[in-house]
Amino acid sequence: MFAQVLATGQATWEDDQLLVLDRYGYLEEAYFTYSYSPIRLDSGEVGGVFAAVNETTERVLAERRRETLRRLAAQGSNAKSVVEACSRAADVLADNDADVPFALLYSLEKEGHHVELAGAVRLDPGTLAAPRRISLDEPPDSAPWPIAAVLSSGTAMVVENLAERLGPLPGGRWLQPATRAIAVPLTGAAETQPLGVLVLGVSAARALDADYRAFAEFAASHLSTAMANAQAHAQAQERAEALAELDRTKTAFFSNVSHEFRTPLTLMLAPLQDLLDAPDVSPAARDHATVARRNALRLLKLVNSLLDFSRLEAGRVEAQYEPVDLAALTADLASTFRSSIERAGLHLVVDCPALPAPVYVDRDMWEKIVLNLLSNAFKFTFEGQIGVALRQQGSQVTLSVSDTGTGIPPEALPQVFERFRRVQNARARTHEGTGIGLALVHELVKLHGGQVALTSEVGRGTTFEVTLPAGSGHLPVGRIVAGTTTATTGEGAAPFVEEALRWIPTVPPLEISAERGELLRHVTTVRRQGSPARILVADDNADMREYVARLLGARWSVETVPDGHAALARATADPPDVLLSDVMMPGLDGFALLQALRADPRTRELPIILLSARAGEESRVEGLRSGADDYLVKPFSARELVARVESSLSIGNKRFEHRSGGGSRKSPPQEECDDGDLVAEASGAA
Repeated sequence: MFAQVLATGQATWEDDQLLVLDRYGYLEEAYFTYSYSPIRLDSGEVGGVFAAVNETTERVLAERRRETLRRLAAQGSNAKSVVEACSRAADVLADNDADVPFALLYSLEKEGHHVELAGAVRLDPGTLAAPRRISLDEPPDSAPWPIAAVLSSGTAMVVENLAERLGPLPGGRWLQPATRAIAVPLTGAAETQPLGVLVLGVSAARALDADYRAFAEFAASHLSTAMANAQAHAQAQERAEALAELDRTKTAFFSNVSHEFRTPLTLMLAPLQDLLDAPDVSPAARDHATVARRNALRLLKLVNSLLDFSRLEAGRVEAQYEPVDLAALTADLASTFRSSIERAGLHLVVDCPALPAPVYVDRDMWEKIVLNLLSNAFKFTFEGQIGVALRQQGSQVTLSVSDTGTGIPPEALPQVFERFRRVQNARARTHEGTGIGLALVHELVKLHGGQVALTSEVGRGTTFEVTLPAGSGHLPVGRIVAGTTTATTGEGAAPFVEEALRWIPTVPPLEISAERGELLRHVTTVRRQGSPARILVADDNADMREYVARLLGARWSVETVPDGHAALARATADPPDVLLSDVMMPGLDGFALLQALRADPRTRELPIILLSARAGEESRVEGLRSGADDYLVKPFSARELVARVESSLSIGNKRFEHRSGGGSRKSPPQEECDDGDLVAEASGAA
């Protein structure tokens, strides 16, 4: 280059030229940018050369190391396991043979007793310098690297004189073998739980200065982040798999238990129906059998819903799609609810004009879709109307079920179709239900290749829209069958309708609540002459109210109300001697009712018994700590119920004596009851 400038008079230069220098006692990797420019004489000839030299070693090394760190961060960001994160990191480090003559990546196992080799660069796994496993419980001298010391101290350590202990080690780009290495701990995000150790060979052509150490520590930091992210991803996968397995187990359990329930229910329903059909049955026995059959049918409906859902999740549903006059079928199903809706003071509007062509549906599934939507609308609607409309627009058929009910809060809308999900604190005709009706609708609609959507506004109502594709091209060919002439028999609707009828008030409104400005409905009274003690029963299940009233009405005067608001109004207006309240009720539940009564001076010492299907010591303790005098778990025996009421009446009398300083209230007459009145179990409505 010098001679070329002298000969031609043309300047020349080099950028970042590698020059191996011996200026500190070893052959050093160094980089320079220099130029040669001609120096001309007065005659114009080249008489000399001007050389300008600038060392760029720090910049070149910094850029090279920064690129390696960038790739480490990028490659490890989406690793799904610790092994994958270490493998990717090893590939990146292998590409930088100037700064990384060799590298070892050790990961700490869960128990923390040893480390496993997860990656190696230019060293063969299993050799003296790269053992596959290093025990942390053995003496430090037995291992080639100070893994235990680095993990315990949490700081990097430099290992010297490698050639003497391990023999010649790779030098990477340089002919000289590496004689030093730095071991850096790999720590998690919280820097409390170590993940492993990175052993990085030090280039023989560079001194282990502050910049080199920083490079090693940053490399360890990026690898730590990748390993921590991979561990988090693996743990999330394990949790997801565990939840999926739990879900499968739960589905199998529901399926098995539903099958097991159906046999005893069948053996209960058939004799009960025979008993009701017999001409010589007494009125009292007929009433008992009617209640038992009605609640057995309700239990069968719940079992069938669980069985349907478990079959859907297990993929064992065998749908049979046939061309159906969907308008007629939908109108027939809606009409089964007409009497219940009109008895509740509501209007049912059915608008299902004939469609241009039959629609392919599974009859049984469509029946469940329509009945569940109607039952849901009726449950949350107290005034106004319920509408059912069917339309075909182009290639889509839309079923719309609307109501003027309580509506759904915006924050609850995304969870409406989730199974076992119910809107909390919503005003409803009953608090009972499994929370799978709408989830079942959603799954059944999906099987038809359709979708279900809803719009709702609190206080104004809700509209569900089921949209199905017309024709049969979207359905599995093997599931399409010829059309039948079978019309709906109403048998599938019977459990829905009978349950809805039990939500309707059976007597006129009793009074107007000044607090709520609403009618207090469903209030029935069972009186017995000469019985001074008054029992108030609050339960949203009509059969349970009638059952308890019948049991207690033989000895005391009994009033029943369907919810906590009605119970609060009655108890504060005319305090009874004892209150029996269900825990789970719409509007105001048992605990809220208890709290309100204890806060009112008129009812502060009123004996209160809570009734609940929630068994177990925790539920009982919760009820008693809330201020209840007693807690009775369903199903309970008639004898136990009567005994608990007698005990509560005694408590009330003692409280009255304490307040009045002497005399007591008149106790109820002690009369003998037929044992036959006390052996029934309250399982029908539990």
